[in-house]
Parts: sequence; C-alpha cells; structure tokens
Amino acid sequence: MAIRKLQLWLQLTRSHGIIRRYFVVNGFDGALTMLGLITGFYLSSQAVLEVVISACLGAAIALAISGVSSAYLSETAERRKALADLEEAMVADLSESAHANAARVIPLLIAIVNGAAPLLMSLIIISPLLLVQSGVEFSPDPLLIAITTAFVCIFGLGAFLGNIGGTSWWLSGIKTMAIALTTVVLILLIEQ
Repeated sequence: MAIRKLQLWLQLTRSHGIIRRYFVVNGFDGALTMLGLITGFYLSSQAVLEVVISACLGAAIALAISGVSSAYLSETAERRKALADLEEAMVADLSESAHANAARVIPLLIAIVNGAAPLLMSLIIISPLLLVQSGVEFSPDPLLIAITTAFVCIFGLGAFLGNIGGTSWWLSGIKTMAIALTTVVLILLIEQ
C-alpha cells in the first residue's frame, strides 16, 4: 500500500528524474571529493591512516548533511509553490489531497537520496582504508586501492548516465573518468 502511494506521489510530482539527477550529481560530488582527498594524502607521503579516514568521513558526513538539508529546504519550497499554484488554478483547497501528501513526502525522499548518494559513494571509496584499519592486509598501498575504487565508482556513475540517456554507457563512463583524471592531474600540478 505504501509503495503504491509513493509511486502515485512520484507520478503526480514527476520526480523520478529529479531523484535520479540528485543521486548522480551528489554521488559524483562525493566520489570526486574522496578522490581529491585521498590523492592529496597519497601525494603527501606522510599520511596516517587514521587521519585519512577521519578527514574522509568528516567530508562524507558534511556532504550528506549538506545534501539532505539543501534538498529538503529547496524541494519543500518548490512543492509548496506548486501546490499553491494548483490550488489557485483549481480554486480549491487541496490540503487533504494526494497532491498535498506528495508535496509533504517527496521533498523528504529527494532529500534522503540527495544526502545518501555522496555518503554511499564515499563509504564505498574509503572501504579499503576501513578494511586495513580493521586488520585486513593489502599488498598494494590501500590509498591506491581507494583511488582506483573512486575511478570505478565515477565510471559507474557515467555508465549509469549513458544508460539513462540512451547513449553509449561505455563512452559516458569514459567521459566521467576523464573528469576524474583531470582532477588528479590538477592535484598533481598543485603539489609540484
């Protein structure tokens, strides 16, 4: 029953695309932020694992809170305006309607997705570091594994976009990897 209501509210508000965009945009932000942080720590060659993890978790939490709060505030305002416009056009009070319920619930759903995306990407990317901290041994440097994981996540987001847009998922993944590579190159240039 709750799933059907949610589907109805998503349909009424036409929010499927918004949710996808928020997931990709903020997932990309989280992945690039982690890539930048970890690359910087790797280049410093004096990175203490606990400091790297703390910095990455701090950034991930900040991105998540920013994503939830900014999306909730902006989407709530937009949904209230859309409901008020609809009430004005229909010359009716819709406060007990499916439209009103959607205006209350959809901003919360969008906010959760908006905040969860960078947090999820960040946790996936730093998972090799968390594993090392818990005692798992890696033969290559765990920072390099985390950097590689970031590239994989970024490629995955690009492939997802290509699939949604009906274009080559492979080419779209390569484009997002090029952005990630540009980020690393700029960090390398700054570190020189």
